[in-house]
Amino acid sequence: MMRLTRRYGFCASHRLHSEALTEDENRELYGKCNNPHGHGHNYVVEVTVAGCVSPKTGLLLRLEDLDSLVRDDILKEFDHRNLNREIPEFAAMVPTSENLARVIENRLSRNWSSRFYSGQPALEKVSLQETKRNRFELKT
Repeated sequence: MMRLTRRYGFCASHRLHSEALTEDENRELYGKCNNPHGHGHNYVVEVTVAGCVSPKTGLLLRLEDLDSLVRDDILKEFDHRNLNREIPEFAAMVPTSENLARVIENRLSRNWSSRFYSGQPALEKVSLQETKRNRFELKT
């Protein structure tokens, strides 16, 4: 079994605010991230895949296949966007990094089999770094 992790970056803004909470509760819970004008991050997303190396090619996968999936389903959709306003999943969900990691994993999983027909490699983990101090990992 071999694992490969590939790193990508995108910039996006958001506001952490829940309609289920009062203004005071939102300020208390989310602090400066509840700024009505939003704020931005330079996110780093890492996609980890696992599978068997092909004896014929010596490769786990063609990097371009993974890159094109991430580019089409994640980077083109999220880069330089306001997550609250421009990403459909966040119309009814607070765009926390925990939720963003889940949305990224869902989007990659949705089209995984169209890029990797044999099911190999498998999507194993999505990591999202929001700041130098915050990193979220979602094992699939």
